Amino acid sequence: MALAQQVGQALALRNWVAVTAESCTGGGVSTAITDIAGSSAWFDRAFVTYSNEAKHEMLGVKVETLAQFGAVSEQVVAEMATGALAHSRGDIAVAISGIAGPGGGSEEKPVGTVCFGWADQTGKLKVETCLFAGDRQAVRQQAIEKALSGLIALMAQS
Repeated sequence: MALAQQVGQALALRNWVAVTAESCTGGGVSTAITDIAGSSAWFDRAFVTYSNEAKHEMLGVKVETLAQFGAVSEQVVAEMATGALAHSRGDIAVAISGIAGPGGGSEEKPVGTVCFGWADQTGKLKVETCLFAGDRQAVRQQAIEKALSGLIALMAQS
């Protein structure tokens, strides 16, 4: 994947290491990254935190945040991203939580709703919510691409 190669080049240029915190993508972002030869130089680890318990136990997402806003929220992905940094050797993190479908959506959060959080060790934090179209696979693929492009964008600000 060209985006993953671009992420690797940007990380290598800065001598940074990435980490992922994934829910609806189930490790897809880390797979895209580790498909690139040499990624061990700039990728530390992936947290696949599908359940709320995993988000809390592995990343330190507050139970109160999950209860108040739900797993698919900008508040939760912000805590996932900063938690991934705190529990790793990463310099930059991406967090993803969404509703890939076909079920699980609501009027407020329809299928295709995906929240992203990007954070780095300099204190930058960006969150964004997207609504993707298509079936489960299409939503997940679009989320992976958005996660990678967001890493590139955050590094461009450094």
